[in-house]
Amino acid sequence: MPVKSTGEDHEGNELCAARRAWCGACRKQRRISGRTGILEILRTIPEVCEIHRPHPCLCAGATCLAGLRTSQFKPAVAGADIEGYVKKGEEFTYEKHGFVASAYDLTTDQYGTQLDPPSHWNPKGATISDLPPTFAVRPLVVIDISGKAKTDEGYHLKVADIEEWEKKHGRIPEGSVVFVRSDWYKKWNEPERFAKAPFPGVSLDALKFLHLERKILFHGHEPLDTDTTPTLEGEYWLMHNNFVQAEGVANLDKVPEAGALVTIGFAKPQGGSGGYARYIAIAPADWPQGVSVNDAPGAPLPEQTAPLKRDKDGVFRPTP
Repeated sequence: MPVKSTGEDHEGNELCAARRAWCGACRKQRRISGRTGILEILRTIPEVCEIHRPHPCLCAGATCLAGLRTSQFKPAVAGADIEGYVKKGEEFTYEKHGFVASAYDLTTDQYGTQLDPPSHWNPKGATISDLPPTFAVRPLVVIDISGKAKTDEGYHLKVADIEEWEKKHGRIPEGSVVFVRSDWYKKWNEPERFAKAPFPGVSLDALKFLHLERKILFHGHEPLDTDTTPTLEGEYWLMHNNFVQAEGVANLDKVPEAGALVTIGFAKPQGGSGGYARYIAIAPADWPQGVSVNDAPGAPLPEQTAPLKRDKDGVFRPTP
């Protein structure tokens, strides 16, 4: 059956000034396709939409979190001599060695689309590598506050918004993932505005209601912070009560409010205090968004339009 997936890879947006500002050293966009391997789901729910924001290119010359040095992409080099093949410290190349490899110097795990584990704030909290495999697939709920956020950019999700969603769609399923749609992700290409308050958030009362009354797995939001309170009270409460959250979610206007599932993929460094994440919504068969596996089967993958070469920031790009 056809599977649909859609998403945009926004590259080159560096997070600066303690998660409140972005510098745009090399903002570019390209369309990518996605797919899922959960065949049991595809038989009945065949459309997939990407709702994460793929991680920014960590460009040399652009700062990340305040006080941290620049992140870099660079060639991987040999760690030891291999006689007749490579010398220690030599860069691997297509021409000489038949392959390439990259090294990534990342200065923080707290930007882009992410999954925050409790250890981000809680000294006894679970780390990203402690999250169980049961996180993999969950029911998806999307609560739309975009209209209110358009009128009031600092609007925060309230319990009344949750109750209004339940009047239309029924009780939020226990163990589900609740993403809050504000359409704030559309300001991604306005870097100074994107992460600067006021921006839409989630109130502490709403978080407590979702977790304590509806017993959800976690919630997610489009901005890079949960709320605009001076102490980030919502994030503090979540982490210290051993809940996780998603940040930097995108494309929620392209998925249904109810009736979908979400796959949850994330990097899993041992003891990590954050995780770069990828969220894909699996929507009902009649959902209009996405791309079919007939269009993007995934095997074999299409080749680049030109040979890959590193740009000035160490990122491989098709280069004529």
